[in-house]
Amino acid sequence: MKSQLAIYDMDRTITRRATYTPFLIHAALRLAPWRLLLLPLVILSMLAYVLGFLDRGRLKEINYTLLIGRGIAPKRLEPVIESFADRQIASNIMPGARRSIEADRAAGRRLVMATASYRIYAAAIAERLGFNDVIATETQLDAKGRIIARIDGANCYGDEKLAMIQAWLQREGLEREAVHIRFYSDHVSDSVVHRWSDEPVATNAHDRLIRLAEAEGWEIHDWSDKPPRLRRAPARNRR
Repeated sequence: MKSQLAIYDMDRTITRRATYTPFLIHAALRLAPWRLLLLPLVILSMLAYVLGFLDRGRLKEINYTLLIGRGIAPKRLEPVIESFADRQIASNIMPGARRSIEADRAAGRRLVMATASYRIYAAAIAERLGFNDVIATETQLDAKGRIIARIDGANCYGDEKLAMIQAWLQREGLEREAVHIRFYSDHVSDSVVHRWSDEPVATNAHDRLIRLAEAEGWEIHDWSDKPPRLRRAPARNRR
């Protein structure tokens, strides 16, 4: 019998709102409020990303450095992470996502979060939601053991997310043929993982992903505060 996995994206799949910039602002307020004066530079870096001068990984590194600093001791950052995670659990988790997570847990599925967000805070959110494992963008440590902005490895996004999930399966000793994977995400950038999974689910999806899901016959869920709904494409289009 195959092992059952339920893999969830985080931002706007489980959460109502994205978490990365709010985490940086939360950290700046608690560690060095003067860094909020650098927010115009954060906006400029985002514009540079939109114009194609930066990739997503480099954008993360720049904004982390601007609002948190070049390096911070883990013990100093830990209470900031914990308070941020508590805030997300209290106000930023979609009710439908909670129901789905509980249903997958009750069905005996191993719960895995796979997110482009930094592990340093995504893992704290995942722990509070009862996830078993986290696959996320990793940060490096400098020679003094401080957490720095530089990404360790790849940004867990798009094709890299699939590669990181596959590497995680290998580390866990799980053969792809021996697992059944249910995958949830809100964004078309994760369509490569949707196609690779056994049960792809578009959740709280934007129009482009909805169109793709309808064409491919994937499940479409709305986990917002509105009454829950489940849409499926016509049976003839299903996988």
